Amino acid sequence: MLTLSCLLAGLSPQVGRAADAPSWVRDVEYGRAGEVSLRLDACTPPGPGPFPVAILVHGGGWSGGTRTGAEKPGSGADITPWFSTFTEAGFVWFSIDYRLAPAHRWPAQLEDVLTAIRWVKAHAGEYRGDPSRIVIVGHSAGGHLALQAAVVAEADTRVQAAVGYAPVSDLEFDSEVRGGPSSSLQNLFQVTRELTPETRARLRASSPIGHVKPGLPPMLILHGDADRTVPVAMSRRFEEKMLAAGNTCDVVVLPRAPHGLLAWDKLVPTYRAQLTTWLQAKLLP
Repeated sequence: MLTLSCLLAGLSPQVGRAADAPSWVRDVEYGRAGEVSLRLDACTPPGPGPFPVAILVHGGGWSGGTRTGAEKPGSGADITPWFSTFTEAGFVWFSIDYRLAPAHRWPAQLEDVLTAIRWVKAHAGEYRGDPSRIVIVGHSAGGHLALQAAVVAEADTRVQAAVGYAPVSDLEFDSEVRGGPSSSLQNLFQVTRELTPETRARLRASSPIGHVKPGLPPMLILHGDADRTVPVAMSRRFEEKMLAAGNTCDVVVLPRAPHGLLAWDKLVPTYRAQLTTWLQAKLLP
């Protein structure tokens, strides 16, 4: 269940423009991929705006997860802590679904995220959002998609900032640590457990770290040092490459925090304030 005091589903973006509570619109189609309808939920904070915009990309190993929080509440892919975080920070946010593996192989997931960015840029104003101030946010596999979208963006998909929560920023490194591609990556790319030169090349080409270049938007990575799913060393490697290219990349290591987000508030209660401060510095006037 969502933890916001948003209005009930079914409201149009225009409803509640002068209200003192956030307004929430569910199940909006942002695109189609063949016969697949791509959907998002949106929440607008109280006030006249225009507000900065956050696009939220759930995790779940590229084969699970959902824009509404989690298929299994309390699981490691549960992103419900984001909803109050971005509303209280004064952001219009759009939480998106995308096509999942193995029914849909790479790069379907990235294509959907880029489609969502284009849609948000075109429609943010209808939700009192500012399309010139967009941050894309992702957790785990969703972090991979968010950072990948940021590093490969062209003019129509460029964002002003990116935030990764324990993002998988280097698929080749992840596979080396595991002794071969994980079952999730095997499903995503339709490859075997063997880390062949061809597989390495595909993983490298599909990793944010492989596309780092000068002129990228500022990025923030939040990563627990007790993460047993995505090693924090991966984020450090990404940070080093970003800084070497002259970009801004800040890594906040959260003591004792695991991979799942639900424990972070209890273990590191200051992390939301750190995130908000960073976002305000990059996106708020």
